Amino acid sequence: MSTPGTTTPTTESLPPTRRNRSRWTDSEYRASWLPIVILVVVSVPVVIGYLWLIVSTLSDRTHGLIPVDSEGNFGGFTLRNWSFLWEDPQIWTITLNTFLLATGLTVGVVAVSSMAGYALSRLKFPGRRSLLAGMLILHAFPSVTLLISIFFVLRWLRDVPVVGSDLPLIGGIGYNTVGGVILVSVALQLPLGIWLMKGFFDGVSWDMERAALIDGCSRYQAWRKVVLPAVRPGIAALAIFTFIVGWGSFLIPYTYLVDPTNNVIAVYLNDLLGPTSPVNFGELAAIGLFQLIPVLIFFFFTQEYLLNIFAGGAKGGA
Repeated sequence: MSTPGTTTPTTESLPPTRRNRSRWTDSEYRASWLPIVILVVVSVPVVIGYLWLIVSTLSDRTHGLIPVDSEGNFGGFTLRNWSFLWEDPQIWTITLNTFLLATGLTVGVVAVSSMAGYALSRLKFPGRRSLLAGMLILHAFPSVTLLISIFFVLRWLRDVPVVGSDLPLIGGIGYNTVGGVILVSVALQLPLGIWLMKGFFDGVSWDMERAALIDGCSRYQAWRKVVLPAVRPGIAALAIFTFIVGWGSFLIPYTYLVDPTNNVIAVYLNDLLGPTSPVNFGELAAIGLFQLIPVLIFFFFTQEYLLNIFAGGAKGGA
């Protein structure tokens, strides 16, 4: 307790050593460091896994994270694991199929979600709440339980003239076509996309839209010229998220693409794990890294937009 005529020393008046000690004993300062320490500890196994992936693609074999040659000595660096890039021309066709799947999925989900999300956010109609609840249930519903029924639908669509199996690039919208896989993937991703876009539209003020309508805009013009630009970060976030999902898609392409020329990278990677033939883990790691590099670059430059999913999309309500 201070006496009259004396002042209580502040943190700034303390020597540097005592000042740092006082700051560390402050509970708020310790609390800000605790999440960082936990995050570092949790991230260490992930970082080690990525380091092993990189090292194993550039060496004959590894002992942990140490590259070794055939005699067990340090070294053995090689580019032989990356030879599939110039020895297997099929990899570029497969990469194109993967890009078409990711791009088609992105365009389909963003286009439909931006329209349906706006309608659910702005329009009041019977069954609206039930429709919102049903979309969440559909997204939570395991897609593996729908594989057989989807197979019969795609087989029927394959018999449709022209669009069934005779379209350029995507092959069509039927069974054993890239377009058919895109169609199924869009249907499975739409519930989440619509719900997220509804959340972004809920965050747009009604005053902007009312002003556009008073100025003579139609509902479509107000949506296209006023509301859509306001949710552009949300559209970018949904597009990025959907593209990453499509690029790494495995179950749907593996089930409905039986022609090897229609494969995607994830299925091609799985085919290397033969039940009887020995597995070249170096080549396997190289192909996995080849698939991962575009996603890492894409995420590095777009992570700010991707985080908008958790900010704007969480505002949606019934």
